[in-house]
Amino acid sequence: MKSTDVRVWSIRVKPGKRPSYEVRWKVAGLSFSETRKTKALADSFRSKLLRATRDGEEFDTVSGLPDSMAERKASLSWYSFALQYLAMKWPHAAPNTRDGINESLTSVTLALLDDRPGRPEERVLRRALRNWAFVIPGPDDREIPDEIANALHWVSKASRPLGDLADPVVGRAVLDSLKIKLDGTAAAAETVHRKRRTLVNSMHYAVDLGEFQENPLGAVRWQKPKVANDVDPRVVANPEQARSLLCAVSYVGGFKRARGRRLVGLFAGMYFGGFRPAEAVGLPLSDLTLPACGWGEALLNRSRPSVGRQWTDSGLSHDDRGLKNRPAEEVRRVPIPPQLVSVLQEHIDTFGTAEDGRLFFSEGGGVVSSSTYYRAWQEARLLALPPAAVASPLARRPYDLRHSALSTWLNAGVDPTEVAARAGNSVEVLLGRYAKCLDGRQEVGNRRIEELLREYE
Repeated sequence: MKSTDVRVWSIRVKPGKRPSYEVRWKVAGLSFSETRKTKALADSFRSKLLRATRDGEEFDTVSGLPDSMAERKASLSWYSFALQYLAMKWPHAAPNTRDGINESLTSVTLALLDDRPGRPEERVLRRALRNWAFVIPGPDDREIPDEIANALHWVSKASRPLGDLADPVVGRAVLDSLKIKLDGTAAAAETVHRKRRTLVNSMHYAVDLGEFQENPLGAVRWQKPKVANDVDPRVVANPEQARSLLCAVSYVGGFKRARGRRLVGLFAGMYFGGFRPAEAVGLPLSDLTLPACGWGEALLNRSRPSVGRQWTDSGLSHDDRGLKNRPAEEVRRVPIPPQLVSVLQEHIDTFGTAEDGRLFFSEGGGVVSSSTYYRAWQEARLLALPPAAVASPLARRPYDLRHSALSTWLNAGVDPTEVAARAGNSVEVLLGRYAKCLDGRQEVGNRRIEELLREYE
């Protein structure tokens, strides 16, 4: 039965540790209510009720809703929806983001497959989804092996309805699946957070499409793993250790091949200039001021992160983009100390530059890959550090040179605002990440406490 006898009440706040907001209304004397997590969502729902009332719509006395607001069962399978979501996100996403979206959609798709006969092997399913289904151009636009085509056909038939995610039990199972990597091992907390962000964002898109009235995962009580955002002080190299490591790099690969010597300036930029690896890899000579003596300057405005060919529009393994988390044309001025000026001048005198002006390039003139400089760094650690230090987290990754640089500047007393400007971070992120790397704070705190206690002796 339907009626136009409708009265909508004001929103009522339901107190608790996390307050919720209840929308109440009556249809033909029957009471109905819906609860939303935020006031904005409750306002939106109430506005739709009022709009339907003003438009003279009839409300159902069973569901309490007009036809325009009646919950529709999701008409898509998860797999079909995931392909739509990918097509929407892909054109505007950075290559590494595309890789992350692909990984997330693959994990969720595997978790939302029915037990249908003829299931392909797990390795085939993973390869079909990771390398073919969730890449643009997709399988319909490329020739694919029969094994892959058969696997994707099976997935299209076995994929559960998108609407199943409205069941909290299903939602929890899917969220739990994000804690496992595609190879079956446990995923790091940061990986889980990244995959969950993609899933939640996809649910917002489902709401936009009208498949749900609100994010169905909001009803799932699920404990997110905690992510450690602060830098481990054990990875920070002191100036003496850093110099030993840079010296050791020059010996990697022998003198004639110069495999390590080509990379000394790259690593020196990370330590003395605080450059991110991708910023150092793409650094051109034209953006450097290298005086005969004293401080120089680097104008950073490009980065060359290493990504797979399938994620870039150019088909190259390195993306060419602006600075991380900054507008495309933003430039960051970084003063560089005389030590780095000297290293870069020596590098230019010895190796010159690539055809496009880049300082660092492979023997063939290409972009230095992350695997190349990572391997060289591991060899340098074996040469420069005693066995106990090699086994420790000390400067385990090239990126730890940047952590060492920023920690050194802060410990030297440089104003955090200036350090953040040179590093390309906000002050809040800087202090939050490097708080544990600041030396001397405990001693200062101990001294102040001791002085206070002495006053009462």
